[in-house]
Amino acid sequence: MSLSAQQTESVPRPEGHPVGVSEEEFRGALARLAAGVVLVTAHDEEEGPRGAPAGMTATAFMSVSLDPPLVLVSVRTGSRMDEVLERQPLWAASLLSEEHRSLAGRFAMKGRLSDRLLFQEVPHVLGEKTGAPLLKGALATIECATEQRVAAGDHTLVIARVLDAAVPAAPGGPLLYYRAGYRHLA
Repeated sequence: MSLSAQQTESVPRPEGHPVGVSEEEFRGALARLAAGVVLVTAHDEEEGPRGAPAGMTATAFMSVSLDPPLVLVSVRTGSRMDEVLERQPLWAASLLSEEHRSLAGRFAMKGRLSDRLLFQEVPHVLGEKTGAPLLKGALATIECATEQRVAAGDHTLVIARVLDAAVPAAPGGPLLYYRAGYRHLA
């Protein structure tokens, strides 16, 4: 038996989790990792006769590779956005500024209004490459095409090639998520 296997066997396992830390310990530790906030969007062709925009707030978003240009977003498995991205490979991400705190909250809310109604209030344009909503006033926008979906616990990791990126002149700094709340750089 290897040393790492011996160490793993000797670690007490919290109730409810077969391996590792409890959910509370895990959340507490990772809450101290600041993350940028993005609005992930797509055009859901199955929503109504002409389709409709879909969106969700995400903090698990990152660059993966420069060559080729790849990004990753983590979505809850079985969520509406997971289902949309499973059938719609084209999507976008708008990197939110500190000015977008309330918008981030609205798209993260469970039991919220329909996305169609939310997008009526959100200044946006449709991406040329994806048809996905791109937020006006975002720090940057990225249009993507999914290349791979990876099951990871209760989430799906969506890895996508960047088709287009824009960095408009937007005021303010990034919106961050830290210790279970939205923050900005001081």
